[in-house]
Amino acid sequence: MITFILVSFALTIIMTYLVKLVFRRIQYLRKLEKLPGPKAYPLIGDSFEMLSLKRNELMKNNAEKRDQYKSIYLQWSGPFAEIHLLRPEYAEVALKSTVNITKSMAYDFLYDWLGTGLLTSTGKKWHERRKMITPAFHFGILEDFVEIFGEKTKLLVNLLGKQEFEKEFDIYPMITNCALDIICESAMGTTVNAQEKKDSEYVKAVYEVSELILYRALRPWLYADTIWKLSSHGRAFYRNLKTLHDFTNKVIMEHREARATSKSSTQPETDDGVGRRKKRAFLDLLLDATESGHELSQADIREEVDTFMFEGHDTTAASIGWAIFLLGNNPEVQDRVVDELNDIFGDSDRRATVQDLNNMKYLEMVIKETLRLYPSVPFIGRLVSEDMIIGDHLIPAGVWLNIELFNVHRCEDYFPNPEKFDPDNFLPEKMQNRHPFAYVPFSAGPRNCIGQKFAVLEEKTIISSILRKFRVESTEKQEDICLMMDLVLRPESGVKVKLYPRDN
Repeated sequence: MITFILVSFALTIIMTYLVKLVFRRIQYLRKLEKLPGPKAYPLIGDSFEMLSLKRNELMKNNAEKRDQYKSIYLQWSGPFAEIHLLRPEYAEVALKSTVNITKSMAYDFLYDWLGTGLLTSTGKKWHERRKMITPAFHFGILEDFVEIFGEKTKLLVNLLGKQEFEKEFDIYPMITNCALDIICESAMGTTVNAQEKKDSEYVKAVYEVSELILYRALRPWLYADTIWKLSSHGRAFYRNLKTLHDFTNKVIMEHREARATSKSSTQPETDDGVGRRKKRAFLDLLLDATESGHELSQADIREEVDTFMFEGHDTTAASIGWAIFLLGNNPEVQDRVVDELNDIFGDSDRRATVQDLNNMKYLEMVIKETLRLYPSVPFIGRLVSEDMIIGDHLIPAGVWLNIELFNVHRCEDYFPNPEKFDPDNFLPEKMQNRHPFAYVPFSAGPRNCIGQKFAVLEEKTIISSILRKFRVESTEKQEDICLMMDLVLRPESGVKVKLYPRDN
């Protein structure tokens, strides 16, 4: 009898809980039923359509959805609702929220590599890290980074000079390796020599881990950690990940030891040993913070250094690659950039200073227009943790938001000819009445990109250095390229160009 009563009581509790869950689910679905979107089925949603697409078909499919739904639409990834925002007004509500700041599930695949650093953390930890790291991008500190940009870009230009002129080649890998050299020395104060050293274990591991993250993200059956760890690709991922973490940990320990030695030495810590001011890496600024009262463990420091390296590598390389591609297709724009560079440098072959870079106003318009057309990160994900209103729609907690920068930047209300490359879109008079969220390649609101000044200065350095030495001609047209959504947006076939020396 007692057993029967206990079992009945337990079943009652379970049934009550299940009824409550079903009721909540019905309420949740009712809030979403007015949103347009493709047909979805119970449990699987519209996942079959997405899984049937190849990587080089994803962006084309996305453009078709934009043309069909215009401003907002709902997709179901299995049982999970994802709302896509295509207009600046909707992007503004999502990005300005100080409550719904948690990144969507897509970022979970980065946790193994980046931990919960500035990119992936949320809540109190994110607020504290953001406040601590912001001074690292102060204008005075950026001057140190600009010196690194110049050193690594000089090597890139020398390597480009060894290419056979007037013969097609893919410049994208060379730009990527230069960006990797820059970010490693800026982040860690160490040289990986990606541009010249082809057998670097660290460099190979960076590319392998990035590719394997994307491989997993496109295969839902590998989302479960247990299955991923048992798979051959998962084992390769963790093997390469160990290489990355070991390298970063080693660099951190070496910096700690060097700082301890310099403090017991008569030589100033800011002296490089031959009387010059020592360049300071992002890592040094984090170590400064630990000595100023911030409690940062070895793992904490590593995740922020790795985050800086991850965010500042492929994104910048992609932007530079797209800019070179567009300039190679628009010789009249390229000529205007070169005229501006001639005004700044004359016949001198000196490296660009911060002041020079700030004077490159037209090149900055070119970079902005490049990022409008091809934002390195074309989509930003958020988890809705509290109900919110977007337009006429009530968005319930539990939904994922996909803020489609790629399509926000193509809003015809603000860019009447959205597919045309036109740097004049960023003339002051054209920007004056434009919606502030019609152009947000570095995101906006509380989680905007903390390193955007760093990125633009690096892009100006590399692009200007290439154009001062070479005339660039693209061998593929804008309308013929296929967009690939990897960890960043890139052209499937790379950036095919021909170079011509400026002296001729």
